[in-house]
Amino acid sequence: MRNHTAITTFILLGLTDDPQLQILTFVFLLIAYMLSVTGNLTIILLVLVDSHLKTAMYYFLQNFSFLEISFTSACIPRYLYSLSTGDRTITYSACLSQVFFIYLFAIVEFFLLTIMSYDRYLAICKPLHYVTIMNRRVCKTLVLCCWMVTWLLISPLLILLLGLEFCDSNAIDHFGCDANPLMQISCSDTWLLEQMVIACSVVIFLMTLMCVVLSYVYILRTILRFPSAQQRKKAFSTCSSHMIVISISYGSCIFIYIKPSAKDDMTMNKGITLLPTSISPMLNPFIYTLRNKQVIQAFNDLVKKLYSPQGSRGMLK
Repeated sequence: MRNHTAITTFILLGLTDDPQLQILTFVFLLIAYMLSVTGNLTIILLVLVDSHLKTAMYYFLQNFSFLEISFTSACIPRYLYSLSTGDRTITYSACLSQVFFIYLFAIVEFFLLTIMSYDRYLAICKPLHYVTIMNRRVCKTLVLCCWMVTWLLISPLLILLLGLEFCDSNAIDHFGCDANPLMQISCSDTWLLEQMVIACSVVIFLMTLMCVVLSYVYILRTILRFPSAQQRKKAFSTCSSHMIVISISYGSCIFIYIKPSAKDDMTMNKGITLLPTSISPMLNPFIYTLRNKQVIQAFNDLVKKLYSPQGSRGMLK
């Protein structure tokens, strides 16, 4: 007979029990988190203060940076706290809240990446109509649609998660709360929830990926028709950063979520999860800025303004 005592707290087992590996993990994740927040905040600030970055592309990039900060903040600080204090417990409500926000920010990111691909398609394939089509109102509407569609998709999943019973174990084999490890320890029938997670994963990942691939097929076809090698190089440069980010995001998440059953071994998934939750948010600001002359120029202008005598007096006032 199963013990049906209500579980109010969970225990997060983390990535490893080795004390030395825990120290290395803490240092690595702390540095990665600080770089991620600093880099993405810098992009948000530059888009806010620099008039040259008041375009649709940078508006979407600003929103993407906000999502990256929010996404990594939903899981990494809690694990850093656990590593530093040794307290692995997390309340039932905090665990479900973490699942909700991780899914919310992650899915909005995928839709936003799709819109950013469409934005690049318009900029390269329809340059004469780009400013008219991608005006400020349209950009805001597209971002709002990302949030609304995501809410509609995750609401049924959240309702089913709230209905899970936990009676045999409260130890989650992960460094954060997620649907798959929760289903792994649940004594409820998780078949319906598993199928919904797989279905949502297919709809979100594959449909958005198809839109991204289709956009880049048209982009590539248009670029190859450019008469000048310099034009082709410039067009490829504006798209390469976005393509790298898409490869990292889609590759890791498809591996984690599109699989037969949540009862599978979670060991490999825990390591792969670090890619979208920690490493990718840290790398993305550098990927988007190092090859972007406008962002680099905006950063240099901001630094000069802050450290110039007039800028310093302005800050003191």
